[in-house]
Amino acid sequence: MDRDRFLATLFAPAAFRPHLLALYAFNIDVARLREIVREALPGEMRLAWWREVIEGQGRGAVEGHPVAYALMDTVERFSLPSAALINLLDARIFDLYDDPMPDLGSLEGYAGETASALFQLSMLILAPHMASRTGDLSGHAGVAYAMAGLMRALPIHAGRGQCYVPLSVLVQNGGSREDAVSGHVTPALQGALEDLRVQVRGHLEHAQNAFMTFPVEQRLEIAAPLLPLSLVPGDLKALARISDPFRELGGASAFWRQFSLWRASRRIKAGGSLPTL
Repeated sequence: MDRDRFLATLFAPAAFRPHLLALYAFNIDVARLREIVREALPGEMRLAWWREVIEGQGRGAVEGHPVAYALMDTVERFSLPSAALINLLDARIFDLYDDPMPDLGSLEGYAGETASALFQLSMLILAPHMASRTGDLSGHAGVAYAMAGLMRALPIHAGRGQCYVPLSVLVQNGGSREDAVSGHVTPALQGALEDLRVQVRGHLEHAQNAFMTFPVEQRLEIAAPLLPLSLVPGDLKALARISDPFRELGGASAFWRQFSLWRASRRIKAGGSLPTL
């Protein structure tokens, strides 16, 4: 379950919540494929089924699949671009294999097609009249959020043999793919992760600046789906403190994360910005 996005949805107007949740439920279904399939082929078949549903060629009526039915109702009701959903599915193919993420640009592209797309589609649901002006905001927000999340999930990915730490960044620090999946802490991995944290800080700062270009009333319209960004600074600090990135990050309690979302909402209502570093 995507607890952070679920809680953030509670700060959106009630009429929009079912549609935001439909979008996030779709994302959960495709994001967890690596957890539930033993081989890549069944995962690719699932992604292909979703593609057929989104393109209107799905086998059988979507009424029999609650998430698909809710997603397609949301897509139709808010005229969401199906291309963004298809691109998200294509990006998720990477999750099914053990190939290393080749470079930083590829990682940012992966984050853009997944997390950034969710931010953008969420804002299209809440404020379609602002669609042409939220691209920069959603782009940087998604990269910051996704990269922080991938670093938090490093122990899980390493256990599966997955490498989301860009190979080029590992090599620049004197390492290789093995440093990210071996379970043994190396200076190369620690250096690569610090480089990624620097990138996250930069994207988060760009997202903050883009958010503040909107008038207060417009910031309030699109605030709810962006609230999980309030958790990124704390995650970065926790990631920087741990000596063994292969151990699961305890981090803040579920209550504290919920409180952080509430506090960020209050700050935005008072005319403030997204979380500062």
